[in-house]
Amino acid sequence: MSPPPAPSYPPPFPWPSSTLPFWRTELHELDSARTTPELPKETDVLIIGAGYSGASTAYHLCDDNPSPPSIVILEARQACSGATGRNGGHLKPDVYFNIRKYSEKYGAQEAAEVARFEASQIFAVKALVEKEKIDCDFVLTRAIDVTFDPELAKKSKDDYDFLVKAGVASLDDVQYTSGKNAEGAYLKVSGVKGALCAFSFTAGHVWPYKLIMALLSIVVAKGVNLQTHTPVTSISDTPDSEGRWTVTTSRGSIKAKKVVLASNAYTSGIAPQFANKIVPVRGICSRITTPANKPAPTLVNTMSLRYKANQYDYLIPRTDGSIIVGGAKQQFWSDPTHWYGVTDDSKLIEPAKNYFDGLMQRHYKGWEDSGAYTDKVWTGIMGYSSDFMPYVGDVPGKPGQLVAAGFSGHGMPLILLSTKGIAQMILHGKKFEEVGIPSIFKATQERLSSQTNDILSLAAPETPPIMPAVSKL
Repeated sequence: MSPPPAPSYPPPFPWPSSTLPFWRTELHELDSARTTPELPKETDVLIIGAGYSGASTAYHLCDDNPSPPSIVILEARQACSGATGRNGGHLKPDVYFNIRKYSEKYGAQEAAEVARFEASQIFAVKALVEKEKIDCDFVLTRAIDVTFDPELAKKSKDDYDFLVKAGVASLDDVQYTSGKNAEGAYLKVSGVKGALCAFSFTAGHVWPYKLIMALLSIVVAKGVNLQTHTPVTSISDTPDSEGRWTVTTSRGSIKAKKVVLASNAYTSGIAPQFANKIVPVRGICSRITTPANKPAPTLVNTMSLRYKANQYDYLIPRTDGSIIVGGAKQQFWSDPTHWYGVTDDSKLIEPAKNYFDGLMQRHYKGWEDSGAYTDKVWTGIMGYSSDFMPYVGDVPGKPGQLVAAGFSGHGMPLILLSTKGIAQMILHGKKFEEVGIPSIFKATQERLSSQTNDILSLAAPETPPIMPAVSKL
């Protein structure tokens, strides 16, 4: 069954209040900071969004630069209060799962380029954390993808065999295990009950809020002006005679030579050409822990539990013994009114709010009597692009505007080096093709003009999608 056409919805803006994610339980001194009481009248570079994209863009502009441009960062709510402060903290590259699909859609070299780019991010984050001595619980580990569905298990193996034979991507870091060896204790790969096959590869996990706040601390110390609780309402249609864009906020306006849209899910609210190209998508995440007098069994690796191709849970073991778990799509994904075009992260997703209770006991050997319980549940708003590729680079037809948004819930292993490329374009006038970002991430007029929207195809096929009427529920 083909999905219905994508609906229109009001321009998306951040919700005034939100659920409390675990990551934001230890707030940084810059959480609600304003470097200056009033907004500057003008700046060289204006960054909209103080999440991963915004903070890392500012960091790259200032890093090893004795004369960085003047920079202002605007954030609608608190710093790192959007998707970055609400995700699973999972630095998990896609080094095999979608590569065949990308090869068929974009070409083998382009698909391999994406896989290499994602894999390199893990070590780039590691190098950043070590260089700046950032305390953010970074752990370099292995990710294990476990599959329960026989049809998906067969397809995954067939795709993997195709990639091995075709040589379109480097699979040196990927290990495939199937049959009885996929189920059992860690030495038998996963420890997951009923696992049919498993893939493992290098990944990492991090306390994302602490990472981003550390980057903001570094750049503020170098002169960057951070202005939280300052939502942007519009950008001028054209630049003035000096090539400056006027960015209007709830507290006044700023003129800027360069504007970086690091606004992810909310991009189309301030740049209407991205309407139905970058769509707000609501997800749900949790923290599971065990009683203090009952030490939890050891979970060494990050994991994904795949029930269907687009239905999975992801788990990140924390250094404090707790587990961050997100996903639960099978509970609500068939009804897009729960997630498509939804900007309200102040509420939980009703069909999924109790899903995480007993999850460890259901799926993991040795956890049956652990007493594991759900400590926190929260929602977050991701920015899904209609073709699942992020928009990075110059905004077509808007000289001086750049974008790094639409990461489709997969920004952690994409953003750091994408924004490094953005910074090189700003500082050195380099073209997109010169900064090492995968070619299919380029923001082009062709992509903006396309009427294709693949997001709703992810709704469970056995249930006809219910079309949402508005974005704020």
